[in-house]
Amino acid sequence: MSPFQKISVALVISIMAGCSAPSPSVELSPFTGDPWPEIRSERIATLLPNAMQDNEIDAWMVICRENNNDPIADHVGCENAGGTAAFMFFRTPDGLHTLAISPAGEATSLAEKKMLDEVLEIERGLGIWGTVESQFERFQPAKIGINTGNSPISDGLSHTQYASMTTGISKKWTDRMVSAEPLIRSWLSVKLPVEVDIMRKAAEITARWEVEAYEAAVGNVTTDLDIAAFLEAKMAEMGVDDGWATEQNPAVNSGKDRGHSHPTNRTIEPGDFIQTDFGIRVHNRWVTDIQRFAYVLAPGETVAPPDAVAKWEAARAGSRAAFGAMMPGASGSEVDRAQRVVMESNGSIPVMWGTGHPVGYWAHDSGPGLSGGRLGLDLSVNRDQILRPGMTFAFDGFHSWTTSDSTTKTLSVEEMAVITDDGAQWLTAPQEDLILIQSN
Repeated sequence: MSPFQKISVALVISIMAGCSAPSPSVELSPFTGDPWPEIRSERIATLLPNAMQDNEIDAWMVICRENNNDPIADHVGCENAGGTAAFMFFRTPDGLHTLAISPAGEATSLAEKKMLDEVLEIERGLGIWGTVESQFERFQPAKIGINTGNSPISDGLSHTQYASMTTGISKKWTDRMVSAEPLIRSWLSVKLPVEVDIMRKAAEITARWEVEAYEAAVGNVTTDLDIAAFLEAKMAEMGVDDGWATEQNPAVNSGKDRGHSHPTNRTIEPGDFIQTDFGIRVHNRWVTDIQRFAYVLAPGETVAPPDAVAKWEAARAGSRAAFGAMMPGASGSEVDRAQRVVMESNGSIPVMWGTGHPVGYWAHDSGPGLSGGRLGLDLSVNRDQILRPGMTFAFDGFHSWTTSDSTTKTLSVEEMAVITDDGAQWLTAPQEDLILIQSN
């Protein structure tokens, strides 16, 4: 029985026993309770007004519905909508004014939660557009943000809702409507300090579990699936969820490049670089995205060959170049370019992937991409790409080469960091050295 099978069996026995006290091997979760309602209120009160001002949006309207709701419904408090409801945010000289227009029933519970300045109750079945228009008349916004756009996160208004809105609200107001995508991107991309603290704890656990999985592995015995099973058992023990699609988390790969994919039953062999791309979701809200790399030694070897070490050090150097370029006011393309310059100088072949992406509420979160810096092309810079304090990223240092069978292998040293007032800060200690796995 492999070490991975042993931990899985132990976990099943512990669960079946129904013990009141946890087994000494089970790690207690630091992610208890539900901090989201309080954090959400603070985000609306402190971060949303600035995002509206920065994007010159006077009013923002989110239309909520039952079941297939707007992707950001629970960021504004309308996750429990039954009948169609409108959540509206107005930038006024006296500050942000928040209100909901909701059918009777849900309106009562919304008012009891006291998360908004006003809850306007309408009769069920009458429709919301007349009441929505009366609020536009009341506040007189010059520019109104609605949830349409290219990003799935911001494209929450369904075709049917849009058609209903444009026939239910006068042209005076629909002519003032613009995509709220820049506003949503700006607002969601910045995390509060309390959120960064949660993500820091989650990142530390994610990275540590990956190292523990490698420590239990044995060359010529362990499979990629075994390593994945180890991490899945750890998630089950702590009661945390997958950072992205379950089938592809963790993505463990000891062979050729396979992109975002499921782990296979391939046995790890001497000379393999093992890539584990892994993320967890905590409090059903915040996610991590970290990669750790190991090298499988041949029987009797105690250190990795110089060529393997050189490849690792080249990838690590790219990661550190990207980290050094991450600071307030920098663009995502500048970060990408810094990493690609190191790649080229170290003899890497080009890669199709950008250096990094925002991470937070989703593994690929809303905010600036660390991309657009390909060598030989002009830097792609726009206002949506500028890094700001509080933004959190997952980013890679790449080193890629062509193998003997004409496929490619890439080391992608993926770490997590938060932008601070004067640079960037690791969310967990970065990987400095290849993890070495002994072989039978």
